Amino acid sequence: MFKKRIWKPVLVGLGWTLSLAGVIVLMSFIEIKKSETVCKAIKVFIPGNQYFIDRQEVDKILEMTSHTLVGRRIENIDIHDLEKRLKANPFIEFAKVYVDMDGVIEVEVSQRHPILRVINRYDQDYYIDEHGLKMPLSQNFTARVLVATGFIDELFANKVDTLHTTLARDIFRTADFIRKDSLWDAQIEQIFINQDKEIELIPRVGNQRILLGNADSLGLKFNNLKAFYKEAIPTVGWDAYKVINIKYANQVVGVKNMTYMDSLAAVAKAKARSADSATLAKALNQPKQDSAVTDIISAEVKRVVKQQAQPQKKEADKPAKVNASVGKADNDKTKASVKKNR
Repeated sequence: MFKKRIWKPVLVGLGWTLSLAGVIVLMSFIEIKKSETVCKAIKVFIPGNQYFIDRQEVDKILEMTSHTLVGRRIENIDIHDLEKRLKANPFIEFAKVYVDMDGVIEVEVSQRHPILRVINRYDQDYYIDEHGLKMPLSQNFTARVLVATGFIDELFANKVDTLHTTLARDIFRTADFIRKDSLWDAQIEQIFINQDKEIELIPRVGNQRILLGNADSLGLKFNNLKAFYKEAIPTVGWDAYKVINIKYANQVVGVKNMTYMDSLAAVAKAKARSADSATLAKALNQPKQDSAVTDIISAEVKRVVKQQAQPQKKEADKPAKVNASVGKADNDKTKASVKKNR
């Protein structure tokens, strides 16, 4: 039993020793094969649908035009240096270079994705990517993204850099919020910074300016704007307001477009004049209509009188008495009138 306890750790140690030796031998064989391996090809993979950088640009960075890599021994190629060169490009966010067992150099490149284009007050033009980093424009590709202009003080040193001002960070947060919402991504066309350093939004539909203020409570502010669109716009139209102020969290203030309202008033007056003209024309045609109505009424009166006269033919004496009494009364009135004159 004592002997079994002695041999057990010895066997375990021997097993680990043999395993380590096998790994060392295997690595030595790999290094020998690697030193003998020649670069057969270079494969470049660039995912995405934006082409700030293409295969020719990658070849240029890898200096494949000056001295080709294909045909050279892998041990004479500095893979880490190639990867470092790619990462130094401002349009490349991530780069990975490695060699497979067949001697093919695999290059994987991930591009930066801009979400905003900024033109500052000094006419400097640059992008801001999805991580809030500034990046230069490209001669190969123009990204169709939101544009921010106006009194923007954020400078650009022509290199990938972070945002340094609070206003620039607010602009980025606003652009990031807009792009993630399909409604606002379709409706908002431009961001403008006014003289008071407040954010204004320029919509695609409507001529008004949307005063956002800053990037605080973006979800609440845009929900208020959506409610305003649903309730007020269908009643007065898209051009009734020149400013929609949503910078206050609990209210929406609309400043009316007086030019547009004056236009509506002019249209209303024109409609009123048209209605008056129609009334006048109707009045001018009224005599003809009145005469026709008079003829109809006269015919109806004659018909009724004729019907009432037929039953009275049976009582011929009554009309005579009535006429006599009426004649007598008239004679008495005449005599009284003569006496009074005398």
